[in-house]
Amino acid sequence: MSSTRTARQTHPDLLLTIFAAAAFMTALDVFIVNVGLPQLGHSVGAASLSDLSWVLNAYTIVFAALLVPAGRLGDRYGNKRGFTVGLLLFSLASLGCAVSSNLWLIVALRCVQAAGAAALVPTSLGLILTTIPAERRQTAIRIWAVTGSLGAAVGPAVGGILVDASWRWIFIINVPIGIAAAIATLRLVPDVRHNHETRIPDALGGALLVVAIGALALGLVQAPDWGWGSGKAIASFVVAVLAGVLFVARSARAKAPVVHLQLFRDRTFAWANGAMFFSNLAFGLQLLGLILLMQEVWHWSPLQTGLAVAPGPAAVSIAALGIRPQLQKLNPPEGVVAAFGVLLMGAGGILIGTSISTDPNYVDVLPGWMIVGAGVGFAIPSIISEGSANLPPDQTSTGSAVIQMGRWIGATIGVSLLVVVLGSSTDAGISIHHFVHAWWWAALPALLGAVACLGITEQEIAHPSAPAPAGGH
Repeated sequence: MSSTRTARQTHPDLLLTIFAAAAFMTALDVFIVNVGLPQLGHSVGAASLSDLSWVLNAYTIVFAALLVPAGRLGDRYGNKRGFTVGLLLFSLASLGCAVSSNLWLIVALRCVQAAGAAALVPTSLGLILTTIPAERRQTAIRIWAVTGSLGAAVGPAVGGILVDASWRWIFIINVPIGIAAAIATLRLVPDVRHNHETRIPDALGGALLVVAIGALALGLVQAPDWGWGSGKAIASFVVAVLAGVLFVARSARAKAPVVHLQLFRDRTFAWANGAMFFSNLAFGLQLLGLILLMQEVWHWSPLQTGLAVAPGPAAVSIAALGIRPQLQKLNPPEGVVAAFGVLLMGAGGILIGTSISTDPNYVDVLPGWMIVGAGVGFAIPSIISEGSANLPPDQTSTGSAVIQMGRWIGATIGVSLLVVVLGSSTDAGISIHHFVHAWWWAALPALLGAVACLGITEQEIAHPSAPAPAGGH
């Protein structure tokens, strides 16, 4: 078959470069837009911050809602096809945003961008699981996870640099990367398919899941403006719960469910989802907390803030790609490595919380932030690799989408928790007091995440002869 010939001819490192570039681009876009939002609003004449916030919120809500359905469609119709469509959607929508001068047109195009990203993230990991040789797969997953984390963490720095030229560059930067990756995918990536199911995935179940996650996302991102006890916020959460319950009931009976509930019978997969949720809840609170501290209390510019955040991503790379391979020689359980990483995230946050003051002293936060970054480098790649390891070959994108959905929901709840802890304080002294509380609050989900990682370790010990990762030979 042609796909077999392609798989033999295309070097795994080149394939991984394509998949990692897509992960980096989609993660970068989530945070890079935050920095350019004020300039975008001024350019398009958007005076209302509430209206302008939909440039961010529309992307967040649509991305979260479509992740799992997009992953399921990738498994059903081919990961290569889903990945290519996602790249093209994301790139073309980015170009549309860059040339637009109407706020609500940009919001609509951001929804298209989010749909493309929702297709890209699970299918890129699914392609790693089905095209990278088994002996290189765990390393490839770690690199893929690190590039995604790097994209999220360097977003403020890159955004600060690009906005100095024009806010339009925060969208233009996606276009050449996306088009180049799409061309490379069509020419080089093998079309490996394991799913021989002919039934179309359950449309009603997919709709229920979209409603459940969309309503949850809407409630989380809008509740700080609406009020947590407002009718709109409560209605959003009630709809999310009801749709979620109906989705589970429907999935248990459907012949071709969007999510096969049997996935959660693999306890490693279940524990990995919990670990991903809690670790990113902590990190979402920490990252935005640091950015707001620098901008709102220290009054640093977006460029200064972005550059100050940059050492964290460097620590992620050092831990994941430099130190982690050396630790691997000792053959520690992945769950232990992940638990150590999540505990480092919590400890780094506590160090920042006990060091900061109203004086803009960067030396106070740098050590703790580097420790947080190192923790991310140890934890996230191990959680993703363990959670993905035993996915059935025909459910690689769906399973990875579930893990990524937990990652996103955790980060969003972390941001919401930060808003609650900071409150509406405007006084500098009180604000710094609230920031200290926020860093201590981040330690709690970090601790829970470490416990979940140890759950992964228990499964590794209980099943030492677990099957090889999906797609192995």
